[in-house]
Amino acid sequence: MSERELYCDTCEGVEPFEAPPCVDGHGADCPELACTGCGAALLVTTFAVHLARPAGRPGQATHRRAA
Repeated sequence: MSERELYCDTCEGVEPFEAPPCVDGHGADCPELACTGCGAALLVTTFAVHLARPAGRPGQATHRRAA
């Protein structure tokens, strides 16, 4: 089990959180954490930003030339 100190809304303060045994096989990198004081659950996530290309076919110019 890994232990981290994070803010717990239930305890209203910074408390140690630990990752319970993970049934999904994440090991120490499990995104699920539990407050050791009250047992409140916390899910730690990350996200990525994908910048989409303008609409159109691949390789198609997205602007027009003046005539």
